[in-house]
Amino acid sequence: MGGFSLVHWIILGIVILLLFGGNRFSAMMGDVAKGLKSFKQGMADDEDEAKKRHEEQRRLGSVDRPIDVTPNPRAQDPVAPPPPSDQQPR
Repeated sequence: MGGFSLVHWIILGIVILLLFGGNRFSAMMGDVAKGLKSFKQGMADDEDEAKKRHEEQRRLGSVDRPIDVTPNPRAQDPVAPPPPSDQQPR
């Protein structure tokens, strides 16, 4: 109760093979393989492009300069005039 035996799996496999057919199933697997190949190739191209950019920056010297991390002093807030009072000078 609750589990499939080996015979059940074999029958299920035969039914699936009959529904999709041998050629259709192999064609789908081929399409999946092509998609995985193109995905891997795209990832490799992105990594190559990033390496080229990094090497170009190193050659230009923009990476070799130290980064200035000293805090900038905040600009002083301009002194605002006092708010007008309700009393008028006499």
